Amino acid sequence: MITLHAPDGVGEVSPGDDLAALLLASTDACQDGDIVLVTSKVVSKAEGRILTGTRDDALPGQTRRVVARRGPTVIVRNLLGLTMAAAGIDASNVEAGRVLLLPEDPDASARRLRAAIRERTGVNVGVIVTDTAGRAWRTGQTDIAIGAAGIRVVEEFAGRTDAHGNPLLVTAPAVADELAGAAELASGKLGGRPFVVVRGRADLVLDAGEHGTGASVLIRAEGDDLFGYGAREAVRRAVSGDAADRAPFGPPLTADDLAAELTETVAGLDVDRHGDEVEVRAPDAATAARARVLAYACGWQSEAGHPTRLRLRPATA
Repeated sequence: MITLHAPDGVGEVSPGDDLAALLLASTDACQDGDIVLVTSKVVSKAEGRILTGTRDDALPGQTRRVVARRGPTVIVRNLLGLTMAAAGIDASNVEAGRVLLLPEDPDASARRLRAAIRERTGVNVGVIVTDTAGRAWRTGQTDIAIGAAGIRVVEEFAGRTDAHGNPLLVTAPAVADELAGAAELASGKLGGRPFVVVRGRADLVLDAGEHGTGASVLIRAEGDDLFGYGAREAVRRAVSGDAADRAPFGPPLTADDLAAELTETVAGLDVDRHGDEVEVRAPDAATAARARVLAYACGWQSEAGHPTRLRLRPATA
């Protein structure tokens, strides 16, 4: 059985506050194998991650690159590598005219809280730092793990079989995210309960002193995510041909796959392989331009030259 307890009475958190002391003062003693979840908002407040200004003011300094923009909504890959609206900058539950940045290193924040609980109580717990995020293809938000210590954040089922003998090839539940979502149900958005203690999944908690991978391993590397840009932004980047923006498109296709993509997508092309190069002859300059854009999105680049002939090589930048 799994139980979740979200204690009341924590109160407003200010810069320099001791989160372990706040937790231990608000709840009965934690037990070995418990998992403590804490919202990134109070971690950021305690760490003084408060700025004067607006989200728009703070956004450039927290952005690696813009993923998509739709009206006032800007989805970015932030300095932590997380893809979030407004880089996860929060303008709620802070004084007017101020905003709250995410913790600078959520995994380190989780490690410090875990170590403090261990030092003061002798109890071995796992710790997860949570934040709210939207999901592609889904309306609404849920909490996810952005920091973790002393806990397995993913369960690996690959290599096992189900009850019918079918092999499980890529099944890997992100249990840290599942726990974060469950904790939000217990704490509520407006309840003033930033801590949740989960009991019943001691199997996920690592030995004392072993902090594990942290939650950062849940972030896909640039190029590994199949949706590195929004639809409009992907077209814009491909048309621009900017070498600095290739990474989100992933590694180059093989020459055979590129040739197939060009032939199937752009009518009228004559495509030949020449070793590691692909040569394209187009009936006109406009068709050649479309082929050049598609090649860029597939990780290939063309030499400047003839307006209807392209000599393509895998991009190196």
